[in-house]
Amino acid sequence: MRISTEGLEKKRRERSSRILITGGTGFLGSHVAARLLDAGFEITIFARPSPGVAAAERVRYIMDWHGIPDETRRRLRVVPGDLLDPVLGLGADERNHLLAEADEIIHCASETSFAERRRAQVEEVNLRGVESILDFAATGRCAVFHYLSTAFAAGRREGVCPESLSTAREFHNVYEETKCHAERIVWRRCRDEGIRAVIYRPSIVCGHSVTGRSLLFNAVYHPVRAAVFLRDVYMKDIRERRGERAQALGVKIGPDGTTLHLPLRVEAEGPGIDIIPVDFFMGAFAAIFETALEGGIFHIVSGRPTPVEAIAAFTSRMFGLSGVEAVSPTDLHGTPRSAIEATFAQMIDVYRPYMSDRRMFATEKSGPILKRMGLSCPLFTYEVFQRCMSYAVAVAWHTKDRIGRSSAQLRQSI
Repeated sequence: MRISTEGLEKKRRERSSRILITGGTGFLGSHVAARLLDAGFEITIFARPSPGVAAAERVRYIMDWHGIPDETRRRLRVVPGDLLDPVLGLGADERNHLLAEADEIIHCASETSFAERRRAQVEEVNLRGVESILDFAATGRCAVFHYLSTAFAAGRREGVCPESLSTAREFHNVYEETKCHAERIVWRRCRDEGIRAVIYRPSIVCGHSVTGRSLLFNAVYHPVRAAVFLRDVYMKDIRERRGERAQALGVKIGPDGTTLHLPLRVEAEGPGIDIIPVDFFMGAFAAIFETALEGGIFHIVSGRPTPVEAIAAFTSRMFGLSGVEAVSPTDLHGTPRSAIEATFAQMIDVYRPYMSDRRMFATEKSGPILKRMGLSCPLFTYEVFQRCMSYAVAVAWHTKDRIGRSSAQLRQSI
């Protein structure tokens, strides 16, 4: 028997319900878990172990990062499992226990790669994984299924994207495609099973607007890191190898001895990139979570895209560069790309569509909720940019990615 909206509201007020979260060790999922723990909820994190690290240890690390005190963690339970296993990797007793206690499920687990070469893995996690957790939800007492999607599930299009299921058939990458298809699966299955579905659609999420802290350094971080990597490579070439290759490409150190002139045209057009800091995301998520118990689809966006020209200027100012400029495709294609530009384009290839994005996101549903709560998205100013990038640099960008794998090849070319 699924609990009514009124009954769930009462249990929430009393903090007598338990919420099951998948993806609770990820960037956004861990923020959701930490926020709900802070609010007094009983939380179960369903987590898979990684090689050599138990699920409980992974969760302990992430709760340490969020600064969750031991007393608060008494309301947290960790259940090891696997979304891709037919029975979620659970024994019969554990499965029955979870089925009996979870009034709500928040599905944050996702494979966020844009790379076509990883299509099979992305489809497995983002489609088969959501089917598995929905099978579980349908069997138990789950009353509300919260699904963390993306605003870019709207697919390849221009103009205003409504807060409704997308009918898109074309996408910029496999991530957009699978998130769109997963939304349709969630909406249909929840309707058929009598479960209320709430779909959250954030745009591009960066670090905390005040502290800069983040657990993930993709999206807007990626082209910035690529430019910084090129700066370091050519600066080293000039200082240690006489800079003949750099000179041939017009790269030179400025009169101050620290600024590097790096002729780099970045292809971009359109209004810019919709970027939200993670603290705004969490405030918006909490507001929608509290309010939208009957279900719905909600964008969590800034509504004020940051022009790529501004991000290029921020990058130059912070990292001592000149010569970096955003240009239209027409201007860029008028003359051949330089070796620097070709390398940069290769590094950021999967993100290029977002640098010329013409999608805007309606907020006719989410907007009034956030307004009532007094929430508005901070502008992505230079100060916010600097805090986010300073933190990224301080933790060495945290993980290896395509830039790291490209470094050896690039160095050999210089």
